[in-house]
Amino acid sequence: MGAQLIDGKAAAARLRADVAEAAAMLPRKPGLAVVLVGDDAASQVYVASKEKAAAKAGFEGRVHRLPADSSQNAVEEVVRSLGADDAVDGILVQLPLPKGLNEDAVIACIPTEKDVDGLTAASAGQLVLGGEGLVPCTPQGSMLLIRDELPDLSGKTAVVVGRSILVGKPLALLLLEKNATVTVAHSRTKDLGAVCREADVLCVAVGRPELVTKDMIKPGAIVIDVGINRVERGGESKLVGDVAFDEAKEVAGAITPVPGGVGPMTIACLLRNTVVASARRQGVAVPEVVAD
Repeated sequence: MGAQLIDGKAAAARLRADVAEAAAMLPRKPGLAVVLVGDDAASQVYVASKEKAAAKAGFEGRVHRLPADSSQNAVEEVVRSLGADDAVDGILVQLPLPKGLNEDAVIACIPTEKDVDGLTAASAGQLVLGGEGLVPCTPQGSMLLIRDELPDLSGKTAVVVGRSILVGKPLALLLLEKNATVTVAHSRTKDLGAVCREADVLCVAVGRPELVTKDMIKPGAIVIDVGINRVERGGESKLVGDVAFDEAKEVAGAITPVPGGVGPMTIACLLRNTVVASARRQGVAVPEVVAD
């Protein structure tokens, strides 16, 4: 019969509507500041999308654009000034930064309570401890899609392929928090196919086009493909995931497409984090429509 398609666009639209409703409940509009250094074309597109989404959700948003030759001190000073601004609830530094800039040092300037991308060491620590830190957007979006398909993960086997600090590691922690039995696979894993075939929930985030094929998927498994890779085929450029979608959908129970799966949820979760951060900073309860 083929897998159920997990529609990330529709899920993101529902979440954005909830975020807008939550924002309207707060005493003041949530404030989101984006720092964009340089003129990287892809970053410009991503930031424009975030700016548009924030405005549509009823946020006070502003993009702080800095030239590519900005010094480390100049970039850090902008981030620190936003950290001290009471009207700013969330700070997002668009990555990657131009060569020569220390990304870790810039991210470290973001106050934990405004870290809407969940990238600081303090946010990572809160995730490990099960605290109230802001969860990285892509893993959070992945979990929301999984929850729609399988509300109770207790006793389920989950495999995360990829151990990056941006996706793999936080996603594994989130799955553990929901009582799944979790295995993290990576480039040194022996017999990756055998490991993947144990998964009731298989999440792939390695940046290798169509690494996971149908013979690596347990029949009926939920497959979350976080990868997005541009490949040339037949003289045309095409976006594909880390999972060979056309063959995987014959085996999986449910699967995210690329594009249109996890990607749309990332921006929606950025907005969700911002409204949560704003509620906490304004000293009011997080509106139920966006509470976990």
